[in-house]
Amino acid sequence: MRYGHREVCLDHETGRRHPESPDRIRAVRRALADHHGVTYAEGGLAAVENVLAVHDGDYVDDLREFCADGGGNWDADTVAVEETFEASLASAGLAEWAVTAALDGASGRKTPFSLGRPPGHHAVGDDAMGFCFFNNAAVAAQTALDERAGVDRVAILDWDVHHGNGTQDIFYDRGDVFYVSIHESGLYPGTGKVHETGEGEGEGANLNVPFPPGTTHDAYLAALGDVAAPALRGFDPDLLVISAGFDAHEHDPISRMRVSTEGYGLLTDRVRAIADETDAALAFVLEGGYDLDTLASSVSMVHEVFDGYEPVEAGAEVGSSARNVIDGVAEQGFGE
Repeated sequence: MRYGHREVCLDHETGRRHPESPDRIRAVRRALADHHGVTYAEGGLAAVENVLAVHDGDYVDDLREFCADGGGNWDADTVAVEETFEASLASAGLAEWAVTAALDGASGRKTPFSLGRPPGHHAVGDDAMGFCFFNNAAVAAQTALDERAGVDRVAILDWDVHHGNGTQDIFYDRGDVFYVSIHESGLYPGTGKVHETGEGEGEGANLNVPFPPGTTHDAYLAALGDVAAPALRGFDPDLLVISAGFDAHEHDPISRMRVSTEGYGLLTDRVRAIADETDAALAFVLEGGYDLDTLASSVSMVHEVFDGYEPVEAGAEVGSSARNVIDGVAEQGFGE
């Protein structure tokens, strides 16, 4: 894989005890140093007009002024410093870089992965929340739709343990962006119910799989195979963006899910197959993941799959509670 990273993303300081710290990126980069041939691109700062394509102008101005005044607590969880505004533009710009590289034909070992922070999928159109200021995946998707000839449909598949309420909110009434989220039910921010399937032109273009705590990667794979992959094949995207959070890992301190490192390898293999089946360009954008060792090992696993590693599937039976969720999603009209 090829990675995007910009040093200003490390200048977004959140405090020693905050889970979303610069050490996350440092840990990933240390782990990737063990892989021969890893390269990094800086990308560029996202143009403010590109951010304004998905975010409210007054909100962007307020955030700029808040950071210029030294920052502070935007809310109880979301912390800014003076450098946060530029870091947020850089993180969105890195997502744009990943999408551009994918559309330019990057594949296999050159598949792009944006290692930006702050993360993005909780940022709604007019507010920051959940550690997120600009919705990186949404900015990149909209830029591709606006600027790339031949890009008419974009899919965003979000496997972060938290529901990407911001991404859903931004595209909920749009038919040109299909959003899929597999997440832990009842966890922050409390959105992402099965019946939230979009509205207006976006009806049927929003698919949520809210699994119960304790769900393993076997259920994730079943959700992809039984409902998400058929829906995405029907949508036929030109671009598939993975909002790649790794906080559903069995050792992550924030969640209660049971996805293993090998499980992330299997998920990677499946989304790569979906991209191949739909002939979609494929790009990864980092979201959450808060245990440094498991975050680093999980990103490394994604890298290894694109480097030729074949993850081992245990083939465990999907639990009844998870199966009921998948069946409920199918009842909304998704699946074969």
